[in-house]
Amino acid sequence: MDKSIYCSNTRKMYRRIMLIIAANICLIGYMNAQQNSFQLASIFQDNMVLQQQKLVPIWGKGTPGENVTIKTSWGKNAEATVDAGGRWKTVLATPKAGGPFQISLRQGKSLLVLRNVLIGEVWLCSGQSNMEMPLEGWPPSDTIMNSENEIENALYPAIRMFTVKRTIEASPSDSCTGSWFECSPKDVRSFSATAYFFGKTLQSKLNVPIGLINSSYGGTDIEAWMSKEALQPFEEYSKAINFLSACEDSLRLLSRWIYQYPAVNLKDRDPQRKWEGLKFDDENCSASDFDDSKWSEMTLPVLWEQTSVGDFDGVVWFRKQVEIPADWRGNDLTLELGPIDDMDETYVNGKPIGKYLSPGFWKEERVYKVVGSLTKDSLLTIAVRVIDNQGGGGIYGGGEKLMLYKDDIKSGITIKGSWKYLPVAEYRAEVLYSFGSAGNEFAKRPKLPINFSANTPTTLYNGMIYPIIPFAIKGVIWYQGENNITRHEIYTRLLSSLIGGWRKNFQCGDFPFYIVQIAPYYYGTNPVSQYLREAQLKALSVKNTGLVVTLDIGNPKNIHPADKQNLGKRLAYWALAKDYKKGGVFSGPLYKSMKAVGDRIIVSFDYADKGLLLKPINGEHNFQIAGEDKVFKKAEVRIKRSRLIVFHPEIKNPVSVRYAWNDTDEGTLFNKDGLPASSFRTDDWK
Repeated sequence: MDKSIYCSNTRKMYRRIMLIIAANICLIGYMNAQQNSFQLASIFQDNMVLQQQKLVPIWGKGTPGENVTIKTSWGKNAEATVDAGGRWKTVLATPKAGGPFQISLRQGKSLLVLRNVLIGEVWLCSGQSNMEMPLEGWPPSDTIMNSENEIENALYPAIRMFTVKRTIEASPSDSCTGSWFECSPKDVRSFSATAYFFGKTLQSKLNVPIGLINSSYGGTDIEAWMSKEALQPFEEYSKAINFLSACEDSLRLLSRWIYQYPAVNLKDRDPQRKWEGLKFDDENCSASDFDDSKWSEMTLPVLWEQTSVGDFDGVVWFRKQVEIPADWRGNDLTLELGPIDDMDETYVNGKPIGKYLSPGFWKEERVYKVVGSLTKDSLLTIAVRVIDNQGGGGIYGGGEKLMLYKDDIKSGITIKGSWKYLPVAEYRAEVLYSFGSAGNEFAKRPKLPINFSANTPTTLYNGMIYPIIPFAIKGVIWYQGENNITRHEIYTRLLSSLIGGWRKNFQCGDFPFYIVQIAPYYYGTNPVSQYLREAQLKALSVKNTGLVVTLDIGNPKNIHPADKQNLGKRLAYWALAKDYKKGGVFSGPLYKSMKAVGDRIIVSFDYADKGLLLKPINGEHNFQIAGEDKVFKKAEVRIKRSRLIVFHPEIKNPVSVRYAWNDTDEGTLFNKDGLPASSFRTDDWK
């Protein structure tokens, strides 16, 4: 054969092969794109629970113009067409409670299968830390009563929980992160304790599967959980909302900047040790000879949110050099740093002297021994690596707590004042993004023209509620309010607007919304939390709401009460009586009316048909009475069936009664069924 012809044919064959390969690559790419474009909303996963006997919405994304077919193992099917924007949505008819079932969804050649699906009752559980608090607690100070026994015996596969991972967004987000888990000793540790005990009680009484969606975030304001539309009636928030919308580009720029750094995913680590052994190319920061001359300075003690650092969760190093007296050298010393929010690893002259690497120790006083082998020189370098995973962060106790001393604190050296500091990693949604200690990368972090945090209005609604709308739910349990005590005047309106907004957006009608009234706790020298409890009580004017009182199961010294069992049960009592027609008492006495008769005031209550019961604490009933001078005095109290007679021998013309009207007053008034009365007042004096 002619060599030129052979070469020409070879080239043609080569081109033909390459074209075939390219076509196949394009086809595979197209098929992969189709596969990747077909997806369900985040909350639709294996092990989920769907609301029974309802047309439940189901939605996702796909290839525009393609048909989506849905088939179920209970015999009901559905279809949808992907719109021009790549979205699809339909409804699926669910049967009576039961399962497990399977759901198959197909778009073209793409197939998604959901397995181990149950049909039952679904509740959304939301709020701040007392809803978020897991069944294992936050030891050592924030624990759950009888926790280990509950965990050991928590084998209830018909109870499932989906926990929405903490996320803040400037605008409504299509997706969230979370997974459905069956209730087992292995997984229940991280379940919301309040939601778990609520669901456990429902499941035992109804004998149907229970789905719990936990979307909560500690230390947050109600405004963050509200949509822009729900906040529109409130003029005081219009500027913040408009500014947030205008700054979306800046926020996206910040996110891109953060995400460029190496990520350490805590979800992949041992839950019991996930904060230990973290490395951010910062190991040299503890060394005595480390050059921190280019670091910024911060005056301690302080929460770094109150400084130029601003709203930042992550890892920050603090360093300070201290000159010690000659007679201290070679001796054991004591270093006191006060409480650190949340965790720390502390070093002297490059050697570790102590650490707390669990989130529950944010109130723990740090008192560490410095052995004599570290004090041979006149100059000590103290280095503290602080890890903050939510809310305030830093070395924040009183200045008298920051001390270094040999024998006793009275002869010690204060170490408050100026410290060098450097952030080395930022924390977002269980991922730490590492800047490292070289080059002061944090100084390059884009500055935001607004305060953007979990307390910025709408951010939690956008990131943690909107992505699950309009998943079909039976109702909501809500435990929030501690963060709003100083804005109690408008809390009733805010909560009413939140309820109305969620009901509108979830499209499940006027579903039940059950509120946990905040518990007694010492907030400071100017008590105001009783006004927030009153605002929550007033929210009962909203249709289909209920109130769980916690005056008898709180802890005035701990904002996170341990008794979540009775709390969950009391929430379930409302649902069982009102929504499932199981009867039973569901509320403690609620103030109804008063009448002055001579030198006494007679107080009447709802939910006290069987009568009232007084349980004094150290001889106190926590009732006060006042005349026209508005001067309150401790009152004497008598029960007359379902009414109270309140008086004071020195007040001849009484006009007002108050009960448990303080931050820390605990419950002493109950109905005969053992449920506590809400705090109340019969006046509206400012």
